[in-house]
Amino acid sequence: MKKGIKAYNSLLELIGDSPLIKLSRSTSSFNGQFFAKYEAFNPGHSNKDRIALYIINEAERSGLLKKGSTIIETTSGNTGFSLAMISLIKGYNCILAVSSKSSKDKIDMLKTLGAKVYVCPSNVEPNDPKSYYEVAKRIHKKTKGSIYINQYFNSLNISAHYNTTGPEIWSQTNGKITHLVACSGTGGTISGCGRFLKEKNEKIKIIGVDAYGSILKKYHETKKIDKNEIFPYRIEGLGKNLIPSSTDFTIIDKFVKVKDDDSAYSARELIKKEGMFIGYTSGAAFQALKQLNEDGEFNNESVVVVIFPDHGSRYTSKIYNDQWMIDQGFMDSKNINKLKKVEFIE
Repeated sequence: MKKGIKAYNSLLELIGDSPLIKLSRSTSSFNGQFFAKYEAFNPGHSNKDRIALYIINEAERSGLLKKGSTIIETTSGNTGFSLAMISLIKGYNCILAVSSKSSKDKIDMLKTLGAKVYVCPSNVEPNDPKSYYEVAKRIHKKTKGSIYINQYFNSLNISAHYNTTGPEIWSQTNGKITHLVACSGTGGTISGCGRFLKEKNEKIKIIGVDAYGSILKKYHETKKIDKNEIFPYRIEGLGKNLIPSSTDFTIIDKFVKVKDDDSAYSARELIKKEGMFIGYTSGAAFQALKQLNEDGEFNNESVVVVIFPDHGSRYTSKIYNDQWMIDQGFMDSKNINKLKKVEFIE
C-alpha cells in the first residue's frame, strides 16, 4: 500500500500550536519555573497570525469578504504582515495604515507581500486626521467592497486567543500554570488567554506589560485616562494612548511598566542566554519578568508562562543595530568597538 505525501496545503495550516519552551539560563537565579510561549513559530513570525486568520475566516463565513474584496487595517507592523500574507494566499487586496514608529524592516516586508502601505505619524492624537486610525477609516469608507479589521475595537481579537492560545497554554502546562505574563497593546492576547485561564483556575495571576508613555497601567488602576502619562516611546506593539475595547481589564490582575532601553537590552540578553531571536515586544515581556522577580512576585512553586509575541527579524535595523542603539542614547559610542564581531579582510 502506497503511503500518501505528508504536506500542508498552505502556510495557513501552520498557524497556532506554537511551542512552550523552558527558560533555563536566563532565569537560573529566579524563583519558580519559567516558560516562553514562542509565537515566532507561526508562519508570519508573530502571534498576530492567529487574530488575522480568525477574523478573516469569520468575515468569510458571514459573507463580508468576497472575491476581489480589500482588507484594511491599522497596524504597528506585525498584524499587517499577517494580514498581507493571508490576503495574498486567499486572493484579497490589502491596504495598511502603519505607524511611523514601525521599523523599516516591517514596512519593507509589507510592501514585498503586495500590501499598499500608508505610513502615518506616531506622535499625533488618535482622532487626528493623520493618525493611522483615522487614515484606515477614511480609506475603508472610500474603498468599495472593503472590510476594516479594526483590531483595537474588535471582540474577535479576544475570541481568537480565547479559542487557541489560552487552551494551548493550559494543555501545555497540564493546568499547572500560576502566572501569565503578556504584553498589552490591543489587549486581545492577554484578554483572550486570561479569560480562558481564569475560567479554568481563577487563582492564576494575569499580569500585563505596559510601556512608559502609555496610559494602560494607570487606567487599569484608576479607570481614568491621564493624558499626562502620554509621551513618545520606541517599543512597537505595546501600550496605547487610547483605551481599546479589545482589552478586558477585569481579568488582568495588574500591570508592570517597562522602559525602552531596558527592553532592548533584555531582547539582546535573551539571544545570548537562550538563543531565541526575539523581537522588541518580546524583549519588553522578558524585562517585565525580571522586574516582577525582583519585586518578589514569584516563589519556588510558581509556574510562569511569558508570551513572546514576535521575532527579531523585524528589528534588525533597530534594537539589533548598534548605530540605532547609539542614536537612541541606549549605547555609548565609546564602547562600540568592544561589541564588534565582524572583521573585513581586504
